[in-house]
Amino acid sequence: MKSREVHLNAYLKGDPRPENYSIVETDVPAPGKGEVTVRNHYISVDPYMRGRMSGIRTYVGPFEIGKVMEGGAVGEVVESQYDGLKPGDFVNSMFGWREAYTAPGDGLQKIDVSQLPPQAYLGIAGLTGMTAYVGIKRIIGLKEGETMWMSAGAGAVGSAGIQFAKAMGANVIATAGGREKCDFVKSIGADAVVDYKAESDLTAAIQAAAPKGIDAYFENVGGTHFTAALNTLKQYGRIAACGMIQRYNDAQPAAITDNLTFIVGKSLRIQGFIVTDHFDMMGDFIKELSGWMAAGKITPAETVIEGIENAPDAFMGLFSGRNTGKMLVKI
Repeated sequence: MKSREVHLNAYLKGDPRPENYSIVETDVPAPGKGEVTVRNHYISVDPYMRGRMSGIRTYVGPFEIGKVMEGGAVGEVVESQYDGLKPGDFVNSMFGWREAYTAPGDGLQKIDVSQLPPQAYLGIAGLTGMTAYVGIKRIIGLKEGETMWMSAGAGAVGSAGIQFAKAMGANVIATAGGREKCDFVKSIGADAVVDYKAESDLTAAIQAAAPKGIDAYFENVGGTHFTAALNTLKQYGRIAACGMIQRYNDAQPAAITDNLTFIVGKSLRIQGFIVTDHFDMMGDFIKELSGWMAAGKITPAETVIEGIENAPDAFMGLFSGRNTGKMLVKI
């Protein structure tokens, strides 16, 4: 079997560009004892991958130059020498950015596609949804009746988090870029939406949307959003810091916000988190998500780009706001 896969040509400084990637055709070996061959149906592209393209180790190591990159994927077993999986089974893996692969079966997670489509396990029912859930439930500790600001509300984590917070009985202020995305965010339940691209003073816009202030802020953006959050959070406000995409492609260090004194004056609590440190919450997440979906409270959102050759373009689109909801590549 042949497979095409995406290789990283050089570590990035600044915006990702098409020349940073190559599409390479490879042979997929037949499975040996304990192995399976899988044909991917969908792969995930995510903002955190930008850090792995910089050559710097953070909470995970960098991608290797000249080798296939890794990422979330769901695929179908086509050949098996492993007792726990048979042809036709669907699995979740970190063997993305390629069309097919052979790997040990005990390292793959079998998924049930009878109730949810396979790509949902990369989005609302996968690490994306889990990230929103952990940030809201554990890091923020959101309570019924409180007001939360969700940044990047039209994105993968943002769109999930808005719906989760509403299902928990909270009020949600969201930011998104452009009328179309703002209309989408409103359609999935946000009580108020601010188009940050149309506002010269984001703090004033958030204060107008939430005149009594905000109790909690879900940080996906950083930069000017973080500054506005410190300005608008109430006393004892909480921030769950999940990502800071506004800064990911900076070629030079950005100036730090000058209103950090609010952290002390307002007794704010700020905690960054990585979702893989919170897998003990998986059972509660699946249980609550299932109930919310059965009650019609959740509408998964996806942007799907077709073809492994378009995976780099899909990834680059994350930084220009081309996605609404989860960005996926259909193989």
